[in-house]
Amino acid sequence: MIWDVIVIGAGPASAAFARRAALGGINVLVIDGQTEKNKKPCGGLLAPDAQKILAGSDFVLPREVLADPQIFAVETMDLCTGQIRYYQRCYLNMDRWAFDKLLFQNMPEGVSVVSGRCTGIERKDGLFRLKVRTNEGIEEVKSKYIIGADGAASMVRRTFFPANKIMQYVSIQQWFEFKKEGPPFYSCIFDAKTSESCSWIIHKDEYIIYGGCFTPKHCRKAFEEQKKRLQEFTGLDLHNPVKTEACLADRPRKMKDFVTGREGVFLIGEAAGFISPSSFEGISSALRSGTALAEAFLSAEDSEKIARTYRKKTYGLRMKLMIKTLKRWFMYTPWVRKIIMKIGVGSIK
Repeated sequence: MIWDVIVIGAGPASAAFARRAALGGINVLVIDGQTEKNKKPCGGLLAPDAQKILAGSDFVLPREVLADPQIFAVETMDLCTGQIRYYQRCYLNMDRWAFDKLLFQNMPEGVSVVSGRCTGIERKDGLFRLKVRTNEGIEEVKSKYIIGADGAASMVRRTFFPANKIMQYVSIQQWFEFKKEGPPFYSCIFDAKTSESCSWIIHKDEYIIYGGCFTPKHCRKAFEEQKKRLQEFTGLDLHNPVKTEACLADRPRKMKDFVTGREGVFLIGEAAGFISPSSFEGISSALRSGTALAEAFLSAEDSEKIARTYRKKTYGLRMKLMIKTLKRWFMYTPWVRKIIMKIGVGSIK
């Protein structure tokens, strides 16, 4: 069988595209490389922007997808200055693995999902041919178009757009059993001595997650050093982790970092560079870009027009993320952050 579209990756961007495209009569094959033991490391917080997008499609989260507690404030701390401030935020705390699975439930006819990992891609005789490793062995699948929804480590982006490199961090997080009751339930951590980016602590049921984004060189050393400093600062016991996870995280800095695609190859979500450079929140951008590409497929007639339409539909998203690079400067420049936290702009008691 020759599919209209093959999507590599089975996250929010892929789900948004597949659902909308299939309703328009497009046959979609989704290659899902995640398993419960090999799932995407994620804090699992659904931000207000993502909530708003899901609300527009009457989407609801069942109880089994949610994790305790629900979060209405973030504690922001600077380990270098010792400053602490609290800011009102409204996040839905959830199980990210269960959330991704939920997005693919009740898909319309025309969407098929295969569990496996793509090991090779080539373009031949006007078709894309992909080798997929499944439990049954290596299979070959073919399509007219291919979409990369495979995150920061995107094979599709590396294969077809190797010149369009984007700045990347290594995101490392560890899970710990949590025995102490009480707040804070969500903390944002800055420590200029160990990272130019941010870290986080999130309570999730009977665990806490401590993680952060670090420059690739000596990332694990920086992570452990920051963890030690954090324990001294907060008194938290971060010994004996239950598990350690790591993945790449993109940080767009200029418009050229956003690669939407051409010549039958398209990118959505973080694979395209659509992720907040300030908070690393990516679910809202994934949902928007996946929907935008599906609408481009349904309104355009050929590859060139699809590419042009998709780029036009994501202009607002690209501009929004570029504005957040300015927000990042205020958040991540130590002396500016020190002044903002001292004054207490936007904070709550």
